[in-house]
Amino acid sequence: MNDTPRAPMSPTLLAKLTGGLGDHQRVEKLCSSMGLVYAEFLPDLIKSELGLDITVAYAGSKTGAMDELIAGLGPNVSVVNGSLRNWSQNFVLGCGNGFVLTLMERMLGAMPDTMAPPALRPLSLMELDLAVMVFDKIANVLRSAVNAPGAFEPYLEAPRNIEDRLPPPEGQPDEYAAAIKMSVKLGTCVSHFTLVVPQKVLLKTVVTPPKAKAPTVKSEAWTQQLTHQVHRSEVTMDARIRLQSLTLETISRLAVGDVIPFLDSEDVKVEVSANGKDLYVCEFGRSGENYTVRVKDTINSDSELLKHLMN
Repeated sequence: MNDTPRAPMSPTLLAKLTGGLGDHQRVEKLCSSMGLVYAEFLPDLIKSELGLDITVAYAGSKTGAMDELIAGLGPNVSVVNGSLRNWSQNFVLGCGNGFVLTLMERMLGAMPDTMAPPALRPLSLMELDLAVMVFDKIANVLRSAVNAPGAFEPYLEAPRNIEDRLPPPEGQPDEYAAAIKMSVKLGTCVSHFTLVVPQKVLLKTVVTPPKAKAPTVKSEAWTQQLTHQVHRSEVTMDARIRLQSLTLETISRLAVGDVIPFLDSEDVKVEVSANGKDLYVCEFGRSGENYTVRVKDTINSDSELLKHLMN
């Protein structure tokens, strides 16, 4: 009787034997099929919902461990964890922040011929709220294209900037997965979004193009929803009051209790700003126990204020 312990089975071999890892050619075929569905139907959905023209194209796929693929999405990307009953309990959507930033500008009234590609950065809370709607549209195309019985809606967690993504639960296996990357163009902005899905799910998927629906333009409702979000967002404001000029010698000798007069001798002018943008010209005053400022003039129009504050 041989009591020699057997060597543990290779994780790769085990994944292949249990349907968690497919050959490259088959996985790539499924990824490209999903990419073609997105390329054909997501622009129609965005056009019907927002009245905006976008171009979507399949940009290839990568395979590997799921956590590594998500980490490889790069900086300036927002991500959301999702699930779809009867299809996958865990998939991840990632979207380049450039697309969301450009969409925000368009929804707030910017004209395509005046827009430059945005400076890439993490999304603000307000922009992450818009990303909810972006991911919802991407997930809706996914739901319509895969064989998930029951007509269930996708469940998506709140979007996060990728650097704020929570780590997977301790002990959860890092599955083999595939990342399906799509390029998306809106105006002058060229960005991308990615679907990361376990291979054990993808290999069982039958990709079927969804049926085209009659367009129903909802851009006005979306604009109202976004404007409402802007209006109810809290913004930190700052006030600046100019002081009389002093020499460097005088400044160097200032001590506790010394007084520096305001520059204005009568109505004290105050410049009020938010997010680094000047908003109002005010006068300094007092109401009861509180010091106050009274708005005397606005520096920008309402639409310009919204564009400033959205950042």
